[in-house]
Amino acid sequence: MAKKQSKKQRSPWIRRSIIIAACLLAGIAVFFGYRLFGPNTKAFSDDKYFYVRTGSTYSDVLSGLEEQGIIRSRQGFDWVARGMDYPSRVKPGRYKVHRGMSNFELARMLRAGRQAPVKLVIRKLRTQNDFVRLVARNLEADSTALRALLNDDVYLRQYNLTPTTAMAAVMPDTYEFYWNTSASKVFDKLATEYKTFWTPSRKEKAASFDLSPVDVTILASIVDEETNATDEKPTIASVYYNRLRKGMLLQADPTVKFALQDFTLRRIRIVHTQHDSPYNTYKYKGLPPGPICTPSEKSLDAVLNMQNTNYLYFCARLDKPGYHAFAATYSEHLLNAKKYQRRMDELGL
Repeated sequence: MAKKQSKKQRSPWIRRSIIIAACLLAGIAVFFGYRLFGPNTKAFSDDKYFYVRTGSTYSDVLSGLEEQGIIRSRQGFDWVARGMDYPSRVKPGRYKVHRGMSNFELARMLRAGRQAPVKLVIRKLRTQNDFVRLVARNLEADSTALRALLNDDVYLRQYNLTPTTAMAAVMPDTYEFYWNTSASKVFDKLATEYKTFWTPSRKEKAASFDLSPVDVTILASIVDEETNATDEKPTIASVYYNRLRKGMLLQADPTVKFALQDFTLRRIRIVHTQHDSPYNTYKYKGLPPGPICTPSEKSLDAVLNMQNTNYLYFCARLDKPGYHAFAATYSEHLLNAKKYQRRMDELGL
């Protein structure tokens, strides 16, 4: 009979088996750990943004990550994402992807819907189309839906606005949105900010001139288009306000450009002033039906704090570009205008 192996003879084999098993387990742990926590985004130089459109499926997301060159291994991400139940939790949005992110980090961010907000910078805009294009370039909001809202009397009534005055609510500023914000929520936020701007104090000032907040915005839009000189805006505002009080035509050149939808015009001629439009203040008395641009906060406050003058006229000054010569009488204005025209002729302009 064969003799039984001694404990000493069995010990080296057992130890080797344990070591091999431990190495295999360690290898498996490293393999799965790398798949989970190792980098899987490509070596792009800067951070990238990945967009998940509303209604996207997990398949859309997986294909997008691969096609846009964001992940190295589709299979590796898929394995981790499914393990985290991401396919049933796809959320739309704009996501900032860092270089070297792991499958776990990427899937966790997408599953949680942890978006990178978009800063929507609104500067001077002149038309509804300008606004719609700006929003469509920066957010997912449907341009057709936004355009429809801007022309929906019933929807705008809650903000005391109409299709012709809707742009009054679009104040130049920097606004933060999530990329997948809907058209209605975009406008709601702007209208809320506009409402916040109109503090009781500002409303009282507007009422003292017998103007509504929208009237102030329309007047400020003309002032904003007339000059970039902030210190002169209260004086410009006083000229147009004095004309309004006297029932005179405003005869504001910027309103003619808006009526013609030609903002490249440098000089307004008689033929331009004959264009028939309610925005043409050479033909129709009072304020135009809506703002001709989105005036800055400084222009709005310039109207609310306009100077008390008797000026009814002004014309540009060549000796001080960007500023104007003011006059209380037409004869005085003609002298200022002749000086300006003579200098323009001398310069061949």
